This record gives sequence, structure tokens and C-alpha cells, in this order.
Amino acid sequence: MARTPKKTKKPAHSNRKFIVGFWTLFGIGILVSIFIFLLAGWGAFGKMPSFDELENPETNLATEIFSSDGETLGKYYSENRTPIKYDDLPEHLVQALVATEDERFYQHAGIDAKGTVRAAVYLGTRGGASTITQQLAKQLFTEDVAQNNVERVFQKVKEWVISTRLERQYTKEEIITMYFNKYDFIYQAVGIRSASKIYFDKEPRDLKIEESAVLVGMLKNSALYNPMRRPEMVKDRRNQVFEQMNRNGFLSEQEMDSLQKLPMKIEFTPEGHDEGMATYFRAYLQKFMRNWIEENPKPDGSEYSLFRDGLKIYTSLDSKMQEYAEDAVTKHISHIQKEFDRQNENNSTAPFRDIDKSEVESLVESAMQRSARWNKMEAQGKSEEEIRNSFTEDAEMRVFSWKGTIDTVMTPRDSILYYKSFLQAGMMSMVPQTGEVKAWVGGTNFKHFKYDHVKQGKRQVGSTFKPFVYATAIDQLKFSPCDTLPRARFTIEAGKHGNQKDWSPKNAGNDGYEGMISLKEALAKSVNTVTARLIDKTGPGPVIDLAKKLGVDVSNIPKVPSIALGTADLSLFEMVSAFSTFANQGVYVKPVLVNRIEDKNGTVLYQHVPETRDVLSKEAAYVTTTLLEGVTQSGSGIRLRGTWAKGRQDYERAVTGYPYDFKNPIAGKTGTTQNQSDGWFIGMVPNLATGVWVGAEDRAVHFPGIRYGQGATMALPIWGMYMKDVYKNEDLKVSKDAFERPKNLSIEVNCDNYGANQNTNDSVPDELDF
Repeated sequence: MARTPKKTKKPAHSNRKFIVGFWTLFGIGILVSIFIFLLAGWGAFGKMPSFDELENPETNLATEIFSSDGETLGKYYSENRTPIKYDDLPEHLVQALVATEDERFYQHAGIDAKGTVRAAVYLGTRGGASTITQQLAKQLFTEDVAQNNVERVFQKVKEWVISTRLERQYTKEEIITMYFNKYDFIYQAVGIRSASKIYFDKEPRDLKIEESAVLVGMLKNSALYNPMRRPEMVKDRRNQVFEQMNRNGFLSEQEMDSLQKLPMKIEFTPEGHDEGMATYFRAYLQKFMRNWIEENPKPDGSEYSLFRDGLKIYTSLDSKMQEYAEDAVTKHISHIQKEFDRQNENNSTAPFRDIDKSEVESLVESAMQRSARWNKMEAQGKSEEEIRNSFTEDAEMRVFSWKGTIDTVMTPRDSILYYKSFLQAGMMSMVPQTGEVKAWVGGTNFKHFKYDHVKQGKRQVGSTFKPFVYATAIDQLKFSPCDTLPRARFTIEAGKHGNQKDWSPKNAGNDGYEGMISLKEALAKSVNTVTARLIDKTGPGPVIDLAKKLGVDVSNIPKVPSIALGTADLSLFEMVSAFSTFANQGVYVKPVLVNRIEDKNGTVLYQHVPETRDVLSKEAAYVTTTLLEGVTQSGSGIRLRGTWAKGRQDYERAVTGYPYDFKNPIAGKTGTTQNQSDGWFIGMVPNLATGVWVGAEDRAVHFPGIRYGQGATMALPIWGMYMKDVYKNEDLKVSKDAFERPKNLSIEVNCDNYGANQNTNDSVPDELDF
């Protein structure tokens, strides 16, 4: 039997070259990897953050506007981001994030080795490898999008390097907070706080678990998982989040099943600059802030950014009072607009009145030249003829209506006429004692009508100017509300008070010229001849001086007697602050809009200091207020009492909110200007003064008659509806008490004691006789 030859062992050195080669290549690979990471850290593949940048990552933070009761009124931003702290995040939101985006978040140091190997082996088909920290690194410091696979590899390396640095620099809780604060949830919802407010109208801490799951589901791709466009897809994604939470022990099987059956409810509340609460106020506040920023640089000399520095502006507005004011304006103007449109149906020059067609063309021409279309085409080098022709060509457009935005086709010229047909309103409410502005409504719809009718607009004030004449007479001559003057016609001759010709005012409506009338009744019924007699006694100069002390811009008010009837153009802002002085015992307080400004860290940058001055004696202010109370007792404001207009069903239907049935003392004054172009009402209770103006953009757009065109019909109902809501909310503590009577009052205000022959019945005031 042949013997099997023995196998000879290969010499050990025969495999050595393979072993050495393997470990050499492995070592080179390690060294190359280390070198690549070093190159990335040195910035060879693009800018890397410095230590300071890691400490304070640059983000665009929205400036937030707060009401006096702590509600967010709006924001100024380039990115709508308002950062919050980890303690403000509900536990289920954090659990949903970790379970869905990074299961081993608390075990790794920025890079998930297991996830990376899995992603490499299965080419990403079984989930990606990006940790929460890597995703944050990408958002913070790697802005450039990779164009190819090579760039993507280098970008990934950068993310890994930054992730490890972030993990060394921050706690896990801080990383989660930064991630939530940075992510863009679309619809201008940058960061979890904006997303919570925009999609669910609540703070993050108040989110329900099913709402948290929707937001975490959007983290995969917010454009794809868009709740407003793909609700079913978003719901499915939400349910996947619940499955991940169950898999990671945050939800039981039963809890998961129960939550997955819930409907998805979105309460979409956009926070665009044209949307939300107090839009007109926010537009004015932006101008205020620009001026403040110019005058108050940072410690290093640079300027604060209103849109990126995360300032906090604490305003005087009350969110509830602002809500009531906006509701009152919307309800009344939308209602009275129907009557306005009805009365224009047979008007050949609609929406204008009392002007010929050449004047109509002049108004349209002016509007065309001020329009954005004209300016844009002019900037493009278009000829005037081309621009004019474009205004007569049909175009698709979205226009405002009280039933919602309408998609239509019309010429730009017709759209100008369309928009001019709408009635507008301005409303402002403030506390006389502090000057705090509590409500500011500059118009009916900021998106479509940008013009602010509180401070920007100035219109003829009509009879609301008369209290300044009466107050001057009381202060100078110690008149009592019970003193009487003749109703008779009265003429101030040319040259007496600077007037160039004789001035003989007429009384309104059916008010006669016979007999005597008390000052209280004369103001209540707006008797023009009595006001003329008073300014003849005081002279126009002292009246203008008083108006100036009351905060009115008098630069364009001529020193002539006719100003007594309200020929001056003034803003609602000026009128409300002036009237407030009467309620504040003769002390003028400059209106307050901003109480405090803080930087993003809470450092106070601005603190309001009240500006006050004595204007009238307590006695003169109280007597003037008593006169104004007569307006709501027997004058043009009597409908606030709910005791007038019974039986006038057609009128009652025209006034939303009637009857108001107020029982408490109210001082106020209506105003109606020539041709019913402007309607005013300013009303006061001891701790709140509120003014309303109603009219159209052009004075030639107005009601044809006094029935609907007077201040008591156009403006007063807004005041009534607003105050009814204000009084229902007892937390606002708006007074129903009498105005404070000064001690040792020397002027008699009780006309029963005075013995004046005063008409105190509740008949329809002559000014309002239909």
C-alpha cells in the first residue's frame, strides 16, 4: 500500500505580504479618513463654524409683538421664528421626535454607527442614517445643496464633524430644542412655536399628542407632508409616528390604536404681515420701531434688525378689546355697505355724488397714476400711452368683497371704481388716565385697503370740534351748562376775527331760530348759531391754543370763526386723545403704544415714560364732560339709551346691534360733515375713551341724505357694539360709574337748581329728524 505523501506547511512568510498589505491598506484608509475629517474641520470643503458660532449659532429670529394681556398680536420677520426653551416642549413631542427621527439619540455622540452601516449596506432602503444632531448641523451650517454624489459625500463629512462638535458643546436637551426652533414647517412657520400657532393656534406646551405627531411627521419633508394640501397623506404619516412611539415603548398597543383612529384636525391660523389681529396697528408700529432703531444703536454701534434680532415689543393693546373693536367694525360696515350699494343702483356717477363726469375722470386719473400698476410699468420704460391702454384691458384678478375674496375679470380702471365704492372706518380706544391705546382699527381689511384711518388719515371733523369751543368758553368765561343763549341767526362781520367776509352759519335740519336754549341742550342738538356766539366771545385764537394743548396739530387750522363748526381736517388719533383730557380732569396724557422693548435675551432696551401736561382746570374739564353727557341724554347720541327710534323698524334694521340700552353715564359727541362725507362719534366713560370715523376713500363718495349719512348712523353703532362686548367682559374693569366731580365746584351743572328753561324730553333731536 502506497503511503500518502505528507503535506508540507507553507512558510509563514508566504502570507505575510497579504497580511501586511491588508493592514497597510486599512491603516491608510484610517489615516485618509482622519485626514479627510481634519480637512473638513479646517474648512477645506467649505466654511466651518467657529467656536463662537457654535456657542451662538446665527439664526433669523422674528420680532414678536405682545398685547398688554400677554397675547401675541403678530411678528416682524424675514423668517417667522420665535425660539422657545426645552421646558416649553411637551414630553410627548420630544418622545415622538426621538422615536421617529433618531431612536438611539441618547446613546450616540452625534453619529449613529449602527444606522450608518445599515444605510450603507442597504443603500438607504431601510432608513437613513442622519441623526437629529446631523440634521441640526445641516440646517445650521451647511447651506449649499450638493450637486452630485461627490459633493454629497463631502457634505456628509462636514455634517459628521459639526455633529460631534455640537454634541461636545450642547446637552441633548439643547440639541433637541435647537432642532425644533430651526426647522421650517412651511407657510412661514419656522420653528416649533410658529408651527404650533399657525397649524393649531396654540402654544407648543398646549399641544395634544396627536397634534405633536402631525408636526413631527412633517419633519420628514414639510412640503410633501403639507396638512393643507395632502391631509390624508399627513394623517397616514402621523399614524406612522404613533407606530414608532409604540415600537420605542412610549405608547402601548391600545393607546396607539386609539390615537390612530382620531380624525386629524387643523386650525390654520396664518401669521402673514397682512393677516391676523391688529394689522393696521402693526403697520404703524413698524414705522415707530424704525425710528426707534435709528435713534438707539446696539452697544457696538450697529443697528438692531426688526426682522432678524428677535426683539420683544410689549404694547398697550388689549387683545380682547382689539377683537371686540375689529368685530364691531366688520359687522357694522358690512351691514351698512348693503344699504349704500342699494342707494347707488340708480346713481349715474356711482360711486360718486355731487360731481360731474369730468371730475369723476379726474379722480380716476389721479388713482391710476398713484397705482402700483402705473409705477411698475413706468419703471419698465413703458410709454404713457401703453400704460393708459393697460387700464382698459380685461385682466384676471382677485378682489375684496364682504362675502370673501372674489376671482373675477375686469379692467384695472373698473377695479379702481369698484374699490372706491367701499365704506371705510377707523376706530381707536384709549385709557384717559394712562394714555394706553387699547384698540386700533385702521380700516376694514388690511390686505386690500392699506390706508390707516386712525393716524394716517385726516378728515373734516364736523361737530366733534364743538366741545373745544365750549371748553374754551367755560375755562375763560366760566359758563355753566345751564346758561342760555339765543337760537337766533347770528353774523360775525368781516374783519372781526380775521374772517374776510361775513359769516352767518345756519342750523341743521329743522332746528329753528326762536327762543333761548341752554348750552347743554345746544351742544346735544349741535345748534350752530350758539357755537358761533361762543367763538365770537372767546375768539378763534384761544380755541386753537386749547386744541394744540390737547395734542391736535393746528398748523393748518386758520384763525377764523368758521373753525367752530369743524372745518378742520384732523386724525382720529388726535381727536380721541384730545377728548380723553376731559375725562382725565383736564390732564392731557400722550397716547402710549409701546410700554417696553426687550432684546432676545430679555434685556430691557426701552421703557415708556409717560408724557403729561395740565391743560384745563378740573372744574372746566368736568363741566365740559357734563355738557357731553347731554349728547347721550337728549341729543344725537340718545339711541345709546335704547329709548329712541321705537316704531322706526326700517331704521332699526339698518343699525346692527340696536338697541344698546346703556344705563351708565356716557359723555360723547357725534359729527357729520358737509354732504355726509364723514360720520364721527367719540364717546367716553370714566376710564375709557373711544372714537369712530366712517366714510369713503373720496369725499365725493357718500350717502345722498342725512338719514344714513350722519355720524349717529354711520359711526355710533360701532361704538355701541364695541362697548356692549367690553362691558360683558368683567375682567376688563371698564367703569360704569359717574365721572368724578371735583371738590368745591363753583359752576352749577344741575340745571334744575339753576332754574334754566331746559328742554329735557326724549323727542328726536332736530339734527336727526328724518
